[in-house]
Amino acid sequence: MAQHELELILMRELAAHLQIPIFVVRPDGGLLFYNEPAEVLLGLRFDETGPMPIDEWVSCFAPTDVDGTPLRPEDLPLTKTARSGQPNHGDLFVRDVHGNRRHLDVTRIPLTTASGQMVGAAALFWEIP
Repeated sequence: MAQHELELILMRELAAHLQIPIFVVRPDGGLLFYNEPAEVLLGLRFDETGPMPIDEWVSCFAPTDVDGTPLRPEDLPLTKTARSGQPNHGDLFVRDVHGNRRHLDVTRIPLTTASGQMVGAAALFWEIP
């Protein structure tokens, strides 16, 4: 098993046991996994979607900035973290599968191997009432 696969498996295992919504992507922004608390906010089980290319999940969840401007895949803070390795924090809006607009507070962290190789990023988020 490649080292980066092990770290992503461990991240997925951790996410599956936490009660905070978590969304995990590859360095190119493609969706690898989201956990059950994220399923509740997004209105869609991961078992129904599986991994998705970035264009697909951006189309599905329609992220926008706080002014309502759609975020392009390359402009998403999570994508920037996955590429740069720099964590960031902020809020944005997404649309769940029922069409509800949800305001989220999001912390994004890079996922790296012990040697520093980027393997993706994780977004930990919660809804702002």
